[in-house]
Amino acid sequence: MNPAPPPQQQPPEILGGLIPRNGPALVAYYCGIFSFIPCLGVILGPVAFVFGILGLKTEKREPFRKGGVHSWIGIICGGLFGVINLAGLVVWLVALAASPHR
Repeated sequence: MNPAPPPQQQPPEILGGLIPRNGPALVAYYCGIFSFIPCLGVILGPVAFVFGILGLKTEKREPFRKGGVHSWIGIICGGLFGVINLAGLVVWLVALAASPHR
């Protein structure tokens, strides 16, 4: 019979828990926030969305890592601003193609 694995020790909180030890959640958060910048949102939005999901999975697998709020901000902002930037880019390209001054 195998002995039970030792319980995982919780690392000390950084800044009182404001900055999680969840790398994917932090990447999602910052990419999601900066995805509102025109044209960058087309790239950063999907990155934030994917890393937000990875951040939620990391928190579920290792609860002491936290970062759920950061992950959700990345998912929501990345998805929203990514779609808005993509739509704006499509509208701009269509307007450019229909321009009579070509």
